[in-house]
Amino acid sequence: MKSRNSIVHAIAATTLLFAAAASAQEYPTRPVRLVVPYVSGGSTDIIGRTMAHQLSEMWGQSVLVDNRGGGATIIGTDVVAKATPDGHTLSVTTAAYSINPMLFAGKLPYDSAKDLAHIMLINTSPLILVVPTSLPVNSVRELLALAKSKGGQMNYGSSGVGGAGHLSGELFNMLGEVKTQHIPYKGNAPALTDLMAGRVDFVFNGTTSVLGLIQGGKLRALGASSLKRVSALPDVPTLDEAGLKGYSSVAWNGLSTPAKTPAGIINKINSDANKALASAEMQQRLKNDGSESAGGTAAQFQTFIQDETTKWTKVIKVANIKPE
Repeated sequence: MKSRNSIVHAIAATTLLFAAAASAQEYPTRPVRLVVPYVSGGSTDIIGRTMAHQLSEMWGQSVLVDNRGGGATIIGTDVVAKATPDGHTLSVTTAAYSINPMLFAGKLPYDSAKDLAHIMLINTSPLILVVPTSLPVNSVRELLALAKSKGGQMNYGSSGVGGAGHLSGELFNMLGEVKTQHIPYKGNAPALTDLMAGRVDFVFNGTTSVLGLIQGGKLRALGASSLKRVSALPDVPTLDEAGLKGYSSVAWNGLSTPAKTPAGIINKINSDANKALASAEMQQRLKNDGSESAGGTAAQFQTFIQDETTKWTKVIKVANIKPE
C-alpha cells in the first residue's frame, strides 16, 4: 500500500511540475498591469514605464502602468497584495516597503512579510550628504566632531517625516553617536534653499538634485550614502569609507507580484526583467536618474528587502519616529 501511495504522490507531483512549467512558458496570456504606487511623472514612474516598455516588446503583450499614488505607497501596494497570483499584476516596489512595517506598525492593510513575492531589484539611488559652503567642515569626521561639540544644537533638513532624507539623517545620528535635530520640509526644494542660506546644517539628497549645486560651488559634498562611490562624484567618499562603518542608505525600485504566484512564472519574469534591465534604454534612463543598475535573482531581492526592513525598523525605534 505504501508503495502504491508513493507512486500516486510522485505522479501528482510530476503533474503539478509540468503544469507549472507549461504555465510559465505560456505567460503572459493577456495584458499585464504594472502598479506604480506614485502619481505619474516622478522617478519611480519613469523607471517603471521604461521597464514596462521593454517587457511589452519582449512578451508581445501590453504592460500597462497603473498609477496608484498616495498613502506612502500603501494604497498601490495593497492593490497588488490582493490581486490574483498569476503574474498578470506586478508592482514597482520601493524603499518605502521596508520602512512602512515599523512606521505604520499594526495599521497596514496587508502583511509585508507574507503578501508579496519579490522578483528583482531594478536599481538603487544613493543620496549625497551636503552642507552649505559657509559651514566650517570639509569631511564627515569634521561634521561629526562639530555636531558633538554643539551638544544637539545642529540640525538637518529633509523632504518630510519618514522619507529617505529623514531616515538617512537618523542613521547618521545613530552610527555617528551624535544628536542633531530633524527639520521636515514640504519637499526637497525648500530644504535645499534653506541649506544654501545656512538655516539648516546638512541634508541628504538625491544625486541629480544636488549635482549642479555642488559643481557650481553652492554646496559642499561630504559623502555618498551608498557602499560604492557615485560615478558622477568619484572624489566624494562613501560614509562607510569616511568612518561610519556599515553606513548604507539608498532609495530603490524593484519588481514584485502577489504571493503564491507560481515559481515558474516568477522565474520567467525575473529572467526577462534582467534582460530588459540590460537594454540600452533602461541603462540610459538609470544614468539620467543618477541610479545604479541592480538586477539579480528573486532570492537576492528577498534577502535585500529583509535586510532593509531590519535596518530601518531599528532606526525608527531608536529615533522614535512617528508618521505625520
